[in-house]
Amino acid sequence: MNNLAFATIKELRTKLVNKEISAQELAAFFTKRFEQHDTKIQSALEVFGADSVLASSEQQGVLQGIPGLIKDNISQKGRALTCSSNILKGFKATYDATAIVRLKQEGALLLGRANMDEFAMGSSGETSAYQTSKNPWDVTRVPGGSSSGSAAAVAAGLVPWALGTDTGGSVRQPAAFCNLVGSKPTYGLVSRYGIVAYGSSLDQIGVMTRTVYDNALVLSVIAGHDPRDSSSLAVQKKDYTQSLDGTIPAGLRIGVVDNALYADGMDPEVVSAIEQAIKVLEQLGATIKRIKLPALDYSAATYFIISRAEAASNLARFDGVRYGMRDKKSSSLSDMYFNTRHDGFGTEVKSRILIGNYVLSAGYADAYYENAKKVRHMMTKNFLDMYKDVDLLVMPTAPCAAFKFGAFAQHKLQMDLQDYFTCAANLTGMPAVAVPCGMTSTQLPVGFQLYGPHLSEELIFKVAHAYEQKTAWHTMHANV
Repeated sequence: MNNLAFATIKELRTKLVNKEISAQELAAFFTKRFEQHDTKIQSALEVFGADSVLASSEQQGVLQGIPGLIKDNISQKGRALTCSSNILKGFKATYDATAIVRLKQEGALLLGRANMDEFAMGSSGETSAYQTSKNPWDVTRVPGGSSSGSAAAVAAGLVPWALGTDTGGSVRQPAAFCNLVGSKPTYGLVSRYGIVAYGSSLDQIGVMTRTVYDNALVLSVIAGHDPRDSSSLAVQKKDYTQSLDGTIPAGLRIGVVDNALYADGMDPEVVSAIEQAIKVLEQLGATIKRIKLPALDYSAATYFIISRAEAASNLARFDGVRYGMRDKKSSSLSDMYFNTRHDGFGTEVKSRILIGNYVLSAGYADAYYENAKKVRHMMTKNFLDMYKDVDLLVMPTAPCAAFKFGAFAQHKLQMDLQDYFTCAANLTGMPAVAVPCGMTSTQLPVGFQLYGPHLSEELIFKVAHAYEQKTAWHTMHANV
């Protein structure tokens, strides 16, 4: 049975179809994996009982019997929903997010709630109020964030897939740190109904898996129009696995963003691994063009302002009135608001709320928030113009491999710059997929990103899958 730990969804489905194993046995096996290994990895805030998991999902569908883990800012009816924050301690979701409904309808087994940076604010998993998830490749290092638990669980062989959310890179960066495929779909392709919002114009549910095929399969289940989400695109559901045949389209043009790949502070080992990946793409038949994206230089600052502004607005609802904890010793309503938020939010969340309120305040909104929106529009145009000359873009996912816990404790700006290569996809609403492409000399994973224009998921997956079939990085896993 131990060879199941790092089996892909595709392999597990074959075993289920051939009746080599049952859904009940798979649920029990992976639940046991959590019991054995998650005391060290700390990827899950809660693992549900196998019986309740089996009872809540259909006994048919493309994910029938396949276990997964859900980031704890995605609503699962009747389950705790804390966003890894004390302010939501004890709160239970009253409904299923649309993505959860669709997963259950296709038979997926949702084993538990994944740890995360508090309210998805962080790039390392260190801001959770409850525990600190470890990178299975080296438990002294971070798994990335904010979808830290989701990435750690898949990398440790505790589940074959997990859902995260990506506001500025929070699926792709941990995927790169943990040798996984991480997708951030086009904004509006996956319903946001049932996500606890951080940045409403930026957030997208994304998928973490060990292979491109598995990622495309899970996305096929959760994507598609949802009338309950006003930001949902009017697109029909499709099977993103259909075109994964190991080839790339004839005449494909790929742009390598040199001002990203050779930006200041890039680890030479990361650059070398990505250059090797580019050679493989060239061998597959792609025409490689070296380009520069001037707008990228403004992405981090623009993301910093817009995300904090939206966070301040979205988190105003957590005041002790409706959800979660409430300070019961306060003598007035204003004191109750103040004390609840003071005690309930962690330092990182408070910091982002303060900055968000500052950039939205009467004296500064024009200088910061309004200008950031203009730059965002300019960035989108810059990307769209670039896609007239190339079909996809290659960029680094992160400037370095997974770093040690506390590495940026005194360098908060350096931590924020973890989003430098990823946040442009969120600001422009375009899709991007992180793919494993190497190992450092200390055996830490390296990943690169494929960016594409709006609704180009099918093409990105096709190219990523062809690359994957020519390399062996996706077959390597942590020693857990």
